[in-house]
Amino acid sequence: MPHTNAINDYIAGAVGGCAGVVVGHPLDTIKVQIQTQEFGGKYTNLMDCIRTVQRQTLSKGYFRGLSWPLFSYGYLNAVFFGCYGFLLKKFGCTEDLTHKKPTYWIIGVTGALATLPQVVFTCPVDVVKVSLQSQIPHYHDLPKVQVNKYFSGPLEAVTVIFRTSGIKGLYRGFLTHVVRDTPAAAMYMSSYSFFQYESSYRIPSVPSQIVNFLGGGVAGVLSWLIIMPFDVVKSKLQADACGKLYKGFWDCASQVYRADGIRAFFLGLVPMAVRAFPVNAVTLMVYSESLKYLNKIEHIDKN
Repeated sequence: MPHTNAINDYIAGAVGGCAGVVVGHPLDTIKVQIQTQEFGGKYTNLMDCIRTVQRQTLSKGYFRGLSWPLFSYGYLNAVFFGCYGFLLKKFGCTEDLTHKKPTYWIIGVTGALATLPQVVFTCPVDVVKVSLQSQIPHYHDLPKVQVNKYFSGPLEAVTVIFRTSGIKGLYRGFLTHVVRDTPAAAMYMSSYSFFQYESSYRIPSVPSQIVNFLGGGVAGVLSWLIIMPFDVVKSKLQADACGKLYKGFWDCASQVYRADGIRAFFLGLVPMAVRAFPVNAVTLMVYSESLKYLNKIEHIDKN
């Protein structure tokens, strides 16, 4: 994947990001529901959660809260992959295996740095998304007055959160978001690159689409595994965007631990793993193949 034009990184990132969002949103909704159970009553198990979401229409169930990430994650992934490609060049490296290949240390640092500009935009989107996803009704042991407090859509969510807590509410869990995303991005890009490079040398006959698909899936699962506790806290903080339950990260983490122990920090692990593989497999495959195509077209035009 030679980098010849930074614009290609942004375009390929946008295409890959949109593809990943559509594939993964249903399981992301299940994950958020499990992580924020106090907002919908306790689930007895994973199937109880799935049955609850299935009772809704698609727009109010599996795809609740999709519109904002769908229209924004293309741009957000463009920011990430664009910054990633730009920073690699600043380190004097390229992803082209025939030229100077970056070390995995440089790839990890570059991935972590590339996610920082993205989080500035991602956090408000996630606050709205998580707020909507956490409000799917599950009436078990839930007071009726709490059941009725649901946003009709993203615009109402933004309005209520901003009116109640100002811009601070839309950036609820921001530092947790940063702490979650930087190591995840480092693991994500370094493990994906490792898979790419090793496959190219050891089994060069395998088509790049298969390598990118499998590598993206493995990278996605690994990156999520190392940050699950932070994701649980982030989900709970952002579902409580108006700050009625938790004062901040440490208050939320301590309440979670007191209520359910260490296992509570790994809630949603199964749907996360099931979701992470196809989402990131599609995202990175589409990104890599789109980038390869764009660079090829640009090379032909120059000649």
